[in-house]
Amino acid sequence: MLHASPDRLLPGKPYPLGATHDGLGVNFAVFSANAQQIDLCIFDTGGRKEIARIPLPECTNEVWHGYLPHAGPGLQYGLRAHGPYEPERGHRFNPNKLLLDPYARELSGPLKWSDALFGYRLNAPRADLSFDRRDSAPAMPRSIVAEDNFNWAGDVRPNVPWAKTVIYEAHVRGVSIGREDIRPHQRGTFAALSDVRFIEHLQRLGVTTLELLPVHAFVQDRFLIERGLRNYWGYSTLSFFAPEPGYLSGPSTDEIRTAVRRLHAAGIEVILDVVFNHTAGGSELGPTISLRGLDNASYFRLVPGNERYYINDTGCGNTLNVPHPRVLQLVLDSLRYWATSYRVDGFRFDLGVTLGREGTGFDPGAGFFDAILQDPVLSQLKLISEPWDLGPGGYQLGNHPPPFAEWNDQFRDGVRRFWRGDVGQRSAIAAKLAGSAELFNKRWRKPWASINFVASHDGFTLQDIVSY
Repeated sequence: MLHASPDRLLPGKPYPLGATHDGLGVNFAVFSANAQQIDLCIFDTGGRKEIARIPLPECTNEVWHGYLPHAGPGLQYGLRAHGPYEPERGHRFNPNKLLLDPYARELSGPLKWSDALFGYRLNAPRADLSFDRRDSAPAMPRSIVAEDNFNWAGDVRPNVPWAKTVIYEAHVRGVSIGREDIRPHQRGTFAALSDVRFIEHLQRLGVTTLELLPVHAFVQDRFLIERGLRNYWGYSTLSFFAPEPGYLSGPSTDEIRTAVRRLHAAGIEVILDVVFNHTAGGSELGPTISLRGLDNASYFRLVPGNERYYINDTGCGNTLNVPHPRVLQLVLDSLRYWATSYRVDGFRFDLGVTLGREGTGFDPGAGFFDAILQDPVLSQLKLISEPWDLGPGGYQLGNHPPPFAEWNDQFRDGVRRFWRGDVGQRSAIAAKLAGSAELFNKRWRKPWASINFVASHDGFTLQDIVSY
């Protein structure tokens, strides 16, 4: 909190990135190689009124930073970035747009759709080459300074061996919203995951590992809202650090930590499905809500020679520029944060091929893979890749480096063919049950490198698989 409107910032430090409380104040640090100025916007305790707008006073190694004395957890803030608005060169700075801190640990709530969220004038003849001067703050959630004081005493990771791992993919809301044995206010939230009845249900099924569909804060897409629909799955990430506010039963993110601790006590691991291949911003016609406004040319892969447009290997309008060292740092810092602050046991990487793309295409020796391999925290977790994307050469099953396991869609399809009685499937299913050696028997990979999944959120439900 802050008890007075500040008028200046101290220089602060360029590390760590994000908002860091040290007991006496808060240090703010944000990367932007191409900005000319970045403003810190402070809001009142209700998050409604902007009470101060102060330029971050220092820039060190392309990191803008400043220190706000007497500030602490609960402070609501945002950023504004000044620089060229030249979409043809990849720059989309617009200081009229309030931006989320990419490292924000908590958000004040959901994004509220408004034309003011866009850096250009909607329906203008020049489309995204035009410039919009409206303030987007009324439509934007606030970043919140957060602090982790959770007591993990006694928590022990289950460390279930891969050979004994049984993964149960679940949607935080969907897995409990219809359960009448869960307290009504907890249904559809993280709190339900810590309920003893839910945990006993997993144990009866023989589940060792709970894999949660995306829990990072995400956007309810405008075209869905306008049709009275909702983004159920959550693959439209708004923040890589903040949990989805709609999955919380109360104001504290500690309910996630409580759920993880209780699942661990029952011998059940928790892994997260994470989306680092694209963001919720969409194509060049999307809103300016965070990375696009902070440094579009650094954070995204743009079409060479025509930087107005995004490379779209994801089918979602943009592709995160993971080979860039600062973008790679953002991804790794997010993973490490969830592994340490929330003590999750691993990650499943949506469109994992995108993360391994370098200048010439997919590379099992890409910087992303190498960085995780040498990381003392991340390399010890369960790591699973979805081994495809929509870009050139996008199907890479069996080609990821150790220690990654991979979703084996050929196992899924083979099981379905065998189950429904297709002829000539006996030898094929035997090879798949033995670990799909034709795909994974290289680089000393083990049979568990093949994630032998039968059903997931993509495609048929389990009942449909065995019915048709």
